[in-house]
Amino acid sequence: MSKHLKNIGVVSLLTVVSRVLGLVRDQVGAAVFGDSVLNSAFLTAFRLPNLFRRLLGEGALTAAFLPTLQEELHTRGRPGAFALLNQVVSWLAVVTGGVVGVAMLLFSQSRLLTGHADKWYLVADLTVVLFPYLALVCVAAAFNATLNVLDHFTEPALSPIWLNLAMILSLGGAGLHFARTPVEAVHWLCAGVLVGGFLQMAVPAAVLMREGWRPRPDFARPEPVREIARLMTPGFFGTAIYQINIYVGSLLAYALNDSAGTLMFYSNRLMELPIGVFAIAVSTVVYPLIARHAAERKFSALAEDYRHGVRLILIINAPAAAGLAVLSGPIVRLLFQHGHFDAAAAGAMTPLVALFAIGLPFFSITNLTVRAFYALKDTGTPVKIAAVDFLVNLGLSLALMRWLGTAGLVLASTAAIIVQTLLLQRALVRRLPDMTFAPLWPTVAKVGVATLSMGAMVWAGWQIITEALPRSRLADALAVGGLIPLAVLWYGWLLWELRTEGREEIAAWLRKRRGG
Repeated sequence: MSKHLKNIGVVSLLTVVSRVLGLVRDQVGAAVFGDSVLNSAFLTAFRLPNLFRRLLGEGALTAAFLPTLQEELHTRGRPGAFALLNQVVSWLAVVTGGVVGVAMLLFSQSRLLTGHADKWYLVADLTVVLFPYLALVCVAAAFNATLNVLDHFTEPALSPIWLNLAMILSLGGAGLHFARTPVEAVHWLCAGVLVGGFLQMAVPAAVLMREGWRPRPDFARPEPVREIARLMTPGFFGTAIYQINIYVGSLLAYALNDSAGTLMFYSNRLMELPIGVFAIAVSTVVYPLIARHAAERKFSALAEDYRHGVRLILIINAPAAAGLAVLSGPIVRLLFQHGHFDAAAAGAMTPLVALFAIGLPFFSITNLTVRAFYALKDTGTPVKIAAVDFLVNLGLSLALMRWLGTAGLVLASTAAIIVQTLLLQRALVRRLPDMTFAPLWPTVAKVGVATLSMGAMVWAGWQIITEALPRSRLADALAVGGLIPLAVLWYGWLLWELRTEGREEIAAWLRKRRGG
């Protein structure tokens, strides 16, 4: 377990760097464009290739490709694994290239549909520019999945860093110096997306070549390739349902008013910060492990490692959600209230962050649970549950947005992810009784007690700060820079005193680190 904790630590550290850079990227965008319709248009357009990336690349492809690649490595060694990689990448380039070509052609003809507001044509124009990112990042996903199977976690964790750096430099550097209008600045930002996508593909490819892989076109369709295609077909919908829900919400928000799309995007990004820092890191490291157990039919070991992953996710993300909800106001003001992003925009964004935070632990667990189904090569069950989840989100979105506006859309997506989590866990236990959640209830209880205590401490501390320094930048800085570290220490001490399950493994890993 200490080896897996080390891998999780490496991925988490690099993901922290990536998320911080992503936050800087969002801050630059907010400062330059504010909550304008131009910013909402770019963010809405950028969501579409990202949605297809989840469907074709990091979602269905990774989930279907990784267990099959693990079997190839187990039975035929690296030559077999690299041959399968060439076959998958060859077909992936054809499919994604076709999707990109068709999408660019269709969106470029958007003005043939007359009678719509100009902002919808703006989204279509930006989508044409951004869609090639899809092909680059989908091929990158295949490379990163292969590196994970080979126990290389550092290089895949670096992947989003290249995108964030390229976007920051393109907008904060070239865009501000050479753009004469806001529209030109957005075009520079789009160029940064494409450069970042190329780097995301090229860097892991170079690492694989050092490991012995030699790229070559191979359009053969042996049984492993056909198996991946069979697993991916239903997974298009099942794996990325949360992103589909968010995208539907972003379209409804864009239709609602000019600023809603921007506010929803930035709120969701803040919620994804703790997800990316730890939950995705856990899933990235645990998934190849449980896929290996499934290939070897060691189902008891699979269930044990799955519960290890869920336990670590709960320990980190439950307090992260509570802290994000309680301190949503100072966090938003401190991070985003700059330049053209004014106090009114920050005030409108604050409750959205708090509402998104409620779904944080559920989304984190769902990410790992869906991968457990794919390790078992069961793609049908997540799709059926995803269909229910989609209908819940769409129905609640249409109903709640009338009364609650943008907050109603966020509530709908949060309710949908909670429903999906509960249904997936019930179905997983039916599929494999060893996967029962029962051994985790003591951890849930202890984490719940510690989280409530920590949340109460943070709330009380915020009341004291606001009484002494009402509505000031200093008060927000003290809340974020002072209360959060204190909360982490208090929460960690409580978990230790409650003898939370798994603490011995963490302590052993820390002792080993000190000894090394």
